[in-house]
Amino acid sequence: MSNSVMKRILVLRILVLTCSALLLGGCASSGNPKDPIEGFNRAMYGFNEALDTAAIKPVAKGYDAILPSPIKSGVSNFFGNVDDVFIGVNNLLQGKGITAASDLGRFVVNSTVGIFGLFDFASKIGLEKHDEDFGQTFGRWGIGPGAYVVVPFFGPRNVRDTVGLALDVKADPVAHITKVRARNTLLVTRVISDRAQMLPADKVIEAAALDKYAYIRDGYLQRRRNLVYDGEPPREKENF
Repeated sequence: MSNSVMKRILVLRILVLTCSALLLGGCASSGNPKDPIEGFNRAMYGFNEALDTAAIKPVAKGYDAILPSPIKSGVSNFFGNVDDVFIGVNNLLQGKGITAASDLGRFVVNSTVGIFGLFDFASKIGLEKHDEDFGQTFGRWGIGPGAYVVVPFFGPRNVRDTVGLALDVKADPVAHITKVRARNTLLVTRVISDRAQMLPADKVIEAAALDKYAYIRDGYLQRRRNLVYDGEPPREKENF
């Protein structure tokens, strides 16, 4: 199966999941208007937790324990440098031209002086790292978040961010690499690197949350709303 076909199948599965979740809303409704399909979401959350506990987290712990900090930082910086291109694109789509230019400047600096992004020299010269994606771009265009959805493997989302995720996956340059071994190695490495960076948060969640599902849900929704409005969300409630 070709790389192009595999990507289309993955995107289609994500979109089908979103539609299915919406259709299930009427028969799996909860009292929380932000999470009308809580039964479905808790089942998906349990699946993701089991997968993480059995495979992803142990590997991330080994990666974190064995590799020295400079190497881990280099890996994280490399993937962050790749992301800067599409962060810049999303900032441009949101009408933030100066910020988009800064993002693309980061990519140029770190790809050259930073040796293919292994070193983050851009931050040292004042080019700030941003966090943008297609879900946030949709939010800036006025599209509401919709219901909370837990996507298998990808985790917490809302309907708007799930559709945005499909575009993020389709635009991911790593997924476009034609050499299968290189592509899969990079994809797995990115997952492990990202998970290793989240390890310190596990203890915080375990200590603070009586209900981990609700804690993660509420934290995700609050964070995403804050990101869409660049840290200054309006006081009025969004419509769901």
